[in-house]
Amino acid sequence: MKLFVSEGNPHCLKVLAALEVTGVQCDVQYVNHEERVVPFLSRPALPALLLPSGLHLFSSNAICRYLFEIGGQDSSERCNQWLEWEATDLQPALLQALHMAVLHGKGSEVSKVLQGPLNYLEQSLSKGNTPYLTGEAVSVADVVLWAALYPVLSDSSLACERTSVKAWFDRGAVLHSCESAAQKVLQGKGLQGMKSYMQRQPAPQSSQSRDTQPCNSNPAEGVEDERAVSEEEMEAAALTWSKGLNSCPLATLRQHPILPHEGKRNLLVTSALPYVNNVPHLGNIIGCVLSADVFSRYGRLRGWNMLFVCGTDEYGTATENKAREEGLTPQQICDKYHAIHSSIYKWFQIDFDFFGRTTTEKQTEIAQDIFWRIHKHGFLIEETVEQLRCENCQRFLADRFVEGICPQCSYPEARGDQCDKCGRLINAVELREPQCKVCRQTPVVRSSKHLFLDLPKLEPQLEQWLDKSTSTGDWTANAKQITRSWLRDGLKPRCITRDLRWGTPVPHPDFKEKVFYVWFDAPIGYLSITANYTDKWEKWWKNPHQVELYNFMAKDNVPFHSVVFPCSLLGAQDNYTLVSHLIATEYLNYEDTKFSKSRGVGVFGDMAKDTGIPSDVWRFYLLYVRPEGQDSAFSWADMALKNNSELLNNLGNFINRAGMFVTKFFEGCVPAMELQQEDKKLLALVGWELQQYIQLMDKVKIRDALRHILNISRHGNQYIQVNEPWKKIKGGDAERQRAGTVTGVSVNIACLLSVMLLPYMPTVSQTIRDQLNAPQSCVNTMLQGTGTFVCSLSAGHRIGTVSPLFQKLEVDQIEALKKRFGGQQTTAQRANSTQPAAVPAAAAEVATVNGVDPEKAKQLTQAVTEQGEKVRALKAQKAEKAVITAEVAKLLDLKKQLALAEGKSSEPAPQKGKRK
Repeated sequence: MKLFVSEGNPHCLKVLAALEVTGVQCDVQYVNHEERVVPFLSRPALPALLLPSGLHLFSSNAICRYLFEIGGQDSSERCNQWLEWEATDLQPALLQALHMAVLHGKGSEVSKVLQGPLNYLEQSLSKGNTPYLTGEAVSVADVVLWAALYPVLSDSSLACERTSVKAWFDRGAVLHSCESAAQKVLQGKGLQGMKSYMQRQPAPQSSQSRDTQPCNSNPAEGVEDERAVSEEEMEAAALTWSKGLNSCPLATLRQHPILPHEGKRNLLVTSALPYVNNVPHLGNIIGCVLSADVFSRYGRLRGWNMLFVCGTDEYGTATENKAREEGLTPQQICDKYHAIHSSIYKWFQIDFDFFGRTTTEKQTEIAQDIFWRIHKHGFLIEETVEQLRCENCQRFLADRFVEGICPQCSYPEARGDQCDKCGRLINAVELREPQCKVCRQTPVVRSSKHLFLDLPKLEPQLEQWLDKSTSTGDWTANAKQITRSWLRDGLKPRCITRDLRWGTPVPHPDFKEKVFYVWFDAPIGYLSITANYTDKWEKWWKNPHQVELYNFMAKDNVPFHSVVFPCSLLGAQDNYTLVSHLIATEYLNYEDTKFSKSRGVGVFGDMAKDTGIPSDVWRFYLLYVRPEGQDSAFSWADMALKNNSELLNNLGNFINRAGMFVTKFFEGCVPAMELQQEDKKLLALVGWELQQYIQLMDKVKIRDALRHILNISRHGNQYIQVNEPWKKIKGGDAERQRAGTVTGVSVNIACLLSVMLLPYMPTVSQTIRDQLNAPQSCVNTMLQGTGTFVCSLSAGHRIGTVSPLFQKLEVDQIEALKKRFGGQQTTAQRANSTQPAAVPAAAAEVATVNGVDPEKAKQLTQAVTEQGEKVRALKAQKAEKAVITAEVAKLLDLKKQLALAEGKSSEPAPQKGKRK
């Protein structure tokens, strides 16, 4: 584990004190306040704890709770109540007090600001009649509250007059670990040690006007501190709001064929062509088509002229192999799986303008034309190469028919064209210990004449273009890095022909028995698919000055889109449109392993609809964990958590309440709204979140932008909770008017959310707008410019029938799905497997003498460790009790199995007296 902290940050005092008290072994790294150590957050979040699993905790209280639990001290219910009070009641007052004392020198005001929380603490301690908050021993609650109050209570000029609080605090002060943590964070400077940190924090609102209701979000989700809003921002937001929809044009329906328009932003969007013979899994879907779909939908909302094309990649070795396995012709395989792909993407609501395929006459025509142009300009080389030939199968082995040990990194399952582990391209003859994948015989080396694309000769042109494209376009960091590593190693000629039958024929008479290599041929599919969509395809593909090309893919496809394919088009010298923005994701794993159709591990596209979970929820979760900066993992437990907390309790709760208040209290009509300062502040906060959403989406930061949608609904929930319209509606005229304003503003925020959600959850978005009876013009109004939050549902507007948007995912439902898609690959399942038949009986007897099985014990120890970490993380995140209980039950079962494997009794030892 690694803990990231910064000097002067009072929240870091908590976690360092907890680390000292518990004695947990953990690396500590000091960084500056602005360091972004949590890759998927758009802001700095310190402290942050990087878990061995790669997950991050970035709520100080969640980190403290986690450290205590792995140190052997579970949090009691009373302990959790204190932590909740610290976060919701004490912290707001404390931050205001520190702000006044540190930045304004108003130390005399501190006791006044903290009067309420300290009185409550004094009362609780005196009533409890115990030395510590939850009993006779120090708990995580004591450490958190002690560390939170240390900057104030340790200052002699701010001496505490409350006897119980002072006695409790002094007991904490004598703990060496707490004093040590304070010294590390504050450097012996007292309050002034926090000045640098406090200067970077927004001015806190008055604690006296604050209703400290606990929020619905998980602490580990790291809700951002409410930003300070100026009077100018409030008035500007109110002015924008007042403009309404009157002058906004209606959105126009798409008319095909879509062609570039002079004076408009013309975006051509492609997602990597999926292999036709594979059923795409969740990682394939989020890496390519779903990400491209979200951006395309967003672009249309922005008023950009978008064309989104994709299709199945149908030529090559993989298709021949699949045809052989299923006893079909390659064309039959292509027809069968093209229909499967189309069906899957339709269910996931991928809104292509055209979804085609590469086995077409246009593909042959365009690929051969590019080939002849490259040939004409002298960028092809003829070479005789050594190839692997399987004498048993009587054929040259194409790359995907051979595997062996990678010559670069020694990965044992490298393919004949590329190593999946290190990413290096390799020639099949370079593999160590190669095998034919069809018959598993060792192939022999034979010679064959082939054509090569002269990449070294094209390198100067490529470098010049890359410098411009990567500096002006939005290339993801991994795309730039992978491309530069290729260039740094020096480009080599790349073979573009293969000894196969299934592919685009090479038109050269000396190579008429060969076809184009799939990585020369497949990217040309983007062009031919567009040509099958419209005969004016060249307006998109030979128009670099008017068209911006966005390519979406996973990182393993980067070099073919950033080096090989651009070199083909540069070599053709025919004014082709080259990629402007290359968007590559990292990998999405499944739980703690890889997707595998053959092993039954993971959810594949054709299975998702059979789970009973709506496609919009699948879209939401995949986009929530989209691997933008690093690999991420699909987790059933986390999916349930996000559905139940973010969708059901946060987003759905707010939108449903807003609509129900209109229906219940105002007979289905939006009430009149008279904005007060509090309302204008909310409009400004929501407007700021909208602006952040637009800035991120413009840069294709899809996952980060989603957080701002959820932030808006959190603002809305808090607004409703503080104003309590269900109570005010029963009061006098002024209170009823206030209830109407809160309801009207809330239902308009719900309308805005429906628009922002459209790229992510199109069905839910439409359902919200149907329930609100929202005018169509709201869709293309809100996202114009830098963001335009206007009153789209004015007073008197009649809404439709309101109903819940989401359903809870139950524990038993999730457990059943996890088991169904888990294959046999989890650590626990491996540990439970029977002794392999290949192990001699004598060896098996030795291994399990007296019931002891060392190998099984080793596997179970790892399983217990993994499950224990999972349970602690869920507890630290304050997951639902039912989810935690299910995971604890698994942990206890694994511990029993481990005890048996070690030859111990699985029965619990007699209970000793509880430690005081």
